[in-house]
Amino acid sequence: MVARDLDALDKAVIELNALNLGKAGAICADISKYEDCKRLVREFSAQEQELNILINNAAANHGASFEHFPDSAFGEVLKLNLHRAFTLAQLFLPSLVKSSKKGDPSRIINIGSVDGERVPAWKNFAYSASKAGLHHLSRIMAWHLGRRGITSNTLVIGPFEVGMMASTLKNVKAKNAILEGIATGRFGSAEDIAGACIFLGSRAGAHVNGATISIDGGVLIRAKL
Repeated sequence: MVARDLDALDKAVIELNALNLGKAGAICADISKYEDCKRLVREFSAQEQELNILINNAAANHGASFEHFPDSAFGEVLKLNLHRAFTLAQLFLPSLVKSSKKGDPSRIINIGSVDGERVPAWKNFAYSASKAGLHHLSRIMAWHLGRRGITSNTLVIGPFEVGMMASTLKNVKAKNAILEGIATGRFGSAEDIAGACIFLGSRAGAHVNGATISIDGGVLIRAKL
């Protein structure tokens, strides 16, 4: 696992290792910084020779009106949400190639968003553009890296009661409005994303490449007059 918050990483490692299903480890890094990306790969490579699955989950958002959206914020959001998915795939390429076997490719799983597939109501210009770019980058990598034994797929995530949506969902009116747009009538859960990752990372997903899979409860197929 990789994150900027060392305390959160330590807690997650303890919780996972308590399950006795394997050995979890963590590296603290800020992947918005290229030097941290290189250090991350160095530290990983010192411990492991192969990387079976790379999950690009880091993301940032910034909301502002069109007239007042900061140029610096736009660049920072695109760098973390889009550019660094490419950076990490590129830097980890030797480990991914080494892990790949016939019939059992290495995997790259990119965590996208429904806002990269539709025009959102929120003024998150950079976030939506970055996720749309990530979805297509994943397909491009699927073609070029597939020939090297690496698949690349995207999970398009809908509303979840975590992370960047936490502040929005404190507004009861906004929360109910979002729920009305979800066909299943509920927010997503950690198990929903975990299950999709397990599928893509298992033998069942070994021949899935370049896919864009929605984990949104039906947000993207909402009927409108």
